[in-house]
Amino acid sequence: MRSLVLAILVVVTASFAAGSVIARASADAQATLTARSSRFGSVLFDGRGRALYAFTRDRRGGASRCYGACAQKWPVYFAGGRLVAGKGVKRSLVGTTRRRDGRRQITYNGRPLYYYVGDKSAGQVSCQNVAEFGGTWLVVRPSGALVR
Repeated sequence: MRSLVLAILVVVTASFAAGSVIARASADAQATLTARSSRFGSVLFDGRGRALYAFTRDRRGGASRCYGACAQKWPVYFAGGRLVAGKGVKRSLVGTTRRRDGRRQITYNGRPLYYYVGDKSAGQVSCQNVAEFGGTWLVVRPSGALVR
């Protein structure tokens, strides 16, 4: 019985350690901004190749205005640690803003960044120039300009 309990503890401890490594790697990937080619030209993606969007209702340099149902459909691009400006991205334009819960949301050129829940694969941009939740959702150029 003691051996079984010890074996279970080893498995649980290993699982937590592996989960921590995966979460850390995921946070690192999410904290990377890159510029990639898309059908809208060169736009911002995270380190895993997922498209990033800005919301015109958010004021440049201000806090996010996307909460509740909005944030469920347009998940926030959170900063998990060190921010990395990847290929084609201007480091001086990368920043963060605090959300109501205290977490840091990544910004680019002062605009909070989001994912679209319907984008399922790397490189997919399926909700560009869509009016929802009182504003328009647009992908962002490496210059910081919104794609209209």
